[in-house]
Amino acid sequence: MERITSFTIDHTTLMPGIYISRIDGDIVTYDLRVCRPNHPPFMEVPAIHTIEHIFATLARNSAMKDSIIYFGPMGCRTGFYLLVRNPDHAAVIDLIRECFSRISSWQDKIPGTTAAECGNYLEHDLPTARKYAADYLTVISQWDDTKLNY
Repeated sequence: MERITSFTIDHTTLMPGIYISRIDGDIVTYDLRVCRPNHPPFMEVPAIHTIEHIFATLARNSAMKDSIIYFGPMGCRTGFYLLVRNPDHAAVIDLIRECFSRISSWQDKIPGTTAAECGNYLEHDLPTARKYAADYLTVISQWDDTKLNY
């Protein structure tokens, strides 16, 4: 079998940041690498879940809402994938910064946290999600579209 694209990236040298993982026609997959791979501690699942709920809600309510295809966590617990249709890379980076900024100071109820809305609605951790978001913001504060390549 062919190796999938994400397995061809050298995870021993990959650092936190924002990268283009792949391009499929008009859909770009962004790698939002929050933690350095293979260097524990990794993100905790409840906080990942909280970031997923808040980021997805914010992105799908943003000016880019019609272009957002998917936002979700990586199984390795080091980041997230964001899929966007026909993106302007600079605008996507701005959206990512805006979402993580808002998550870092989120005070509202976490969206989608009832049994009817989520299959694991009780597993959330807002304080830790805020910390991960704030830490990631320091990494991406000066990120621009010239840094998107692995």
